[in-house]
Amino acid sequence: MERTTTSPDDVNRPLTFLAAALLVASYASAFGAACQFESQGEGHVAAIVDARSLRLDDGREVRLSGIEPTATTKQALAAMLAGRDVRLRGTDDTPDRYGRQGALVFVGESDGSVQALLLSQGDAIVSAEIADKDCAAALMSAEAEARRGKKGSWADPLAIKNAESPDDILAGIGRFVVVEGKVLSVRQAGATTYLNFGRNWTRGFAVTISRRMVPAFESAGIVLKSLENRKIRVRGWVEGNVGPRIDALRVEQVELLGAD
Repeated sequence: MERTTTSPDDVNRPLTFLAAALLVASYASAFGAACQFESQGEGHVAAIVDARSLRLDDGREVRLSGIEPTATTKQALAAMLAGRDVRLRGTDDTPDRYGRQGALVFVGESDGSVQALLLSQGDAIVSAEIADKDCAAALMSAEAEARRGKKGSWADPLAIKNAESPDDILAGIGRFVVVEGKVLSVRQAGATTYLNFGRNWTRGFAVTISRRMVPAFESAGIVLKSLENRKIRVRGWVEGNVGPRIDALRVEQVELLGAD
């Protein structure tokens, strides 16, 4: 698919729409069984607001749930959704503090979400905010397909940060990143558990997990102490003034690495 934003008068626009529709249909069978939440209505896309938001012709602003954008997300969204009829699905249609309605977006009658398509093309990253296990697994599967094929943003060898390079991670402070590495130690300080990836605890990369999150990890079969010497993939917002940190607010942010 040619990822260029075209004007309404551009003669190539019908071909772009057709290509996008075919791509959505091709992934519907793979990812269509999950994420079929309650309907939140439908509408006609009037504008692509930013890399993760669109405006419908009735004035509603919709935020695409379940993903974080990459450099190509907005362009891909414009190719897929500009001027299209869409259906919205989700668990809660309460607007966020910016007035946006969070939802999974479906083009026309397709059973495959726009989010899954973006992920499978490497044009987005899973945000791990979807609590439904089947839907979360489907989105992760779509992203994994793109990673294996080095599609989109995953073609960049630095797309996944190395936990042994804390300075590279710290350079992304305030951004959503994906990090892989071996947990060298698991330590508790007060109400926080630290998954340490470096021997220097103050400067090395670490994942922080609050005490209130421990039962959720254990319910998912993950005993935090057992993560020592395990390789994991973690995603989240980078924080920290000295050593980089990612706060694991959801179990889905942490993946145990094996065959993938």
